[in-house]
Amino acid sequence: MSEEYTEDLQKLYIEFLLAEKDLFVRCNAITQSKYFARKYQPVMDFIQEHVDGYGDLPTHEQIAAKTSQQFDDITSKVTDDHKNWFMDEYEKFCRHKALEGAILQSADKLERHEYGSVEQLIKDAVSIGLAKDFGLNYWDDPAGRIQTIKDNRGQNSTGWESLDKVLYGGFNPGELNIFAGGSGSGKSLFMQNMALNWALAGKNVVYVSLELSEELCSMRLDAMLTNMSTRDVMKNPDDVELKVKMASKKAGVLQVIQMKNGCTVNDIKAYIKEFQIQKNIKVDGLFVDYLDLMMPVSVKVNPSDQFIKDKFVSEELRNLAIELGTLFVTASQLNRGAVDEVEFDHSHIAGGISKINTADNLIGIFSSRAMRERGRVQIQFMKTRSSSGVGTKLDLGYDMNTLRITDLDEDEQGEDGQVASIYQNLKANVQASVAPAGQQTTETTTVAVNNADRLQNLLKRRE
Repeated sequence: MSEEYTEDLQKLYIEFLLAEKDLFVRCNAITQSKYFARKYQPVMDFIQEHVDGYGDLPTHEQIAAKTSQQFDDITSKVTDDHKNWFMDEYEKFCRHKALEGAILQSADKLERHEYGSVEQLIKDAVSIGLAKDFGLNYWDDPAGRIQTIKDNRGQNSTGWESLDKVLYGGFNPGELNIFAGGSGSGKSLFMQNMALNWALAGKNVVYVSLELSEELCSMRLDAMLTNMSTRDVMKNPDDVELKVKMASKKAGVLQVIQMKNGCTVNDIKAYIKEFQIQKNIKVDGLFVDYLDLMMPVSVKVNPSDQFIKDKFVSEELRNLAIELGTLFVTASQLNRGAVDEVEFDHSHIAGGISKINTADNLIGIFSSRAMRERGRVQIQFMKTRSSSGVGTKLDLGYDMNTLRITDLDEDEQGEDGQVASIYQNLKANVQASVAPAGQQTTETTTVAVNNADRLQNLLKRRE
């Protein structure tokens, strides 16, 4: 249906705006006088200037005296239904007029090949709209909103009961959850284990890999699902197929897709929306492996400027999770300063604090070769926005053959945390005992610290 915004219709819009101050205030955020016919533009300028200057709408007599335009007073005739009709119509009017102006401005920009500016003009125009959600009245229905939290939040288990306890139930839709670890620490393995946990729990999951191929990711999942080593998976494809097919009957979708290094949130968003349309499903969980390999949409940055790049990428990823209403997990590298550490803090995150500020949950992964041989991996809660778990360390079981990460029994918990504590204290004592600068050689200090490292490995290899 075509829309024709005649002068009579625009006059009616102005009469609605003059009918009630609250109605004008709600609509003023999207109002521009240039949207109106030329004869009404001075009227809109005068009304807005009067409200800005005096805090109230001008009278009809003031408007007539200043602009020579007459408007009817419809205040007594306007009902709530009339207001709802007006706001729907006026929102559409402003959006269409903004789009019309954007298209006219785009002509010259297209000739100059300024496609980015044209795209932004169009996006700004089509996004014009009145606020529909005014939030939550704190004083209204306290019991109801508490029940809403119980019903809608903290109910998405990670698949690890011990992790869920620290997070007050698990992850929530719309959150940015980051696993942080050094190279080879198991960031991808953690995310693949969680993706499998969610799929087996009936959730529809998409795993976006920016590093590993789809086939390699899937082979790891095969090992986790079938309880076989990756070597046995390669030797027994028929057995693997049978077990995977059987598990799929009760599981949700688990889609693995490899995207190019340097992709943006828009690339992922386009894929997810098309995937949901084609498969006629709602994606419940999204994994991106991993954040540091992406580029921002909103600004052009040098890839070497990791602080700025990661700031915008993490904000865009969190906005994507909110827009899609999905569970979201990604990963990030730890910097070189974390290599010899057994306890992580914010200074160990590659690129700095920019992504930490945006994250809802930031979980560090500590995993030495000795720990993995003993079937252990430790996670450290560096930031938790919806729980009090910051500073908590948690040991999980790890099978080097099947790559499966599992909960430990209660009597097994804490053992490796004690080892880490012993090592940390020992290393601190060694460094404190070194003579002041200039009286002790670097070589002596290195030998002392290396001795502490050897003791750490001995402690971790004990049965």
